[in-house]
Amino acid sequence: MKKRLKVFIADDHTLFRKAMVNLIRGFDSVEEVKDSENGKELLTLMKYQQPDIAIVDLQMPVMDGTETCENIIGKYPDVKVIVLTMHDSEKYILHMMEMGVHAFLLKNTEPEELETAIEAVIEKDFYHNDLVASVLRKNMKEKRQGHRPTFQSIELSEREKEIVLLVCQELTIKEISQKLSLSENTVRNHRSNIMEKVGVSNMVGLVKYAYEIGLMK
Repeated sequence: MKKRLKVFIADDHTLFRKAMVNLIRGFDSVEEVKDSENGKELLTLMKYQQPDIAIVDLQMPVMDGTETCENIIGKYPDVKVIVLTMHDSEKYILHMMEMGVHAFLLKNTEPEELETAIEAVIEKDFYHNDLVASVLRKNMKEKRQGHRPTFQSIELSEREKEIVLLVCQELTIKEISQKLSLSENTVRNHRSNIMEKVGVSNMVGLVKYAYEIGLMK
């Protein structure tokens, strides 16, 4: 039986936040939901109990989403962070991807996508949706047009490229091992070696790398 999840929410809009709490409590994978009005309150809650997932609004008073995420990722690296935003701001999303945020959702997203994102960040360490893909494509295009430096050119083997693409398609270790007829440990080792080789520390960084070298388009 899968572990049921603890989810904490920080959002300053009371009606929206309470609706989110009621919605998420209905998800099969969720056991407990707690909410707070801002990042400072969320971090106070987390001193006493760590959630599996923190859902953080980008724009809040007292402590905004960016500062809140920096604190969570720095102090509680095992907590998965989902950011909610009103706008698909490339600047903020890219910065927070570098920071290690695991998923980004627009605040008008459908409930089904929110549930999918919650399950994906636990099972796959990130949620690669259309919002993230569009920001990464735009960033890659601007870098190429402006000749700005991208990731250092590193030679990956055909097998490594295959694994990167499957990771970007959100396949789990088990699914990749079945698809490639490899053991799960072999796939896990390949993934760790690739991340070390290209200099990224999480799955979001690996997805960003795949876009920047043109593996993902």
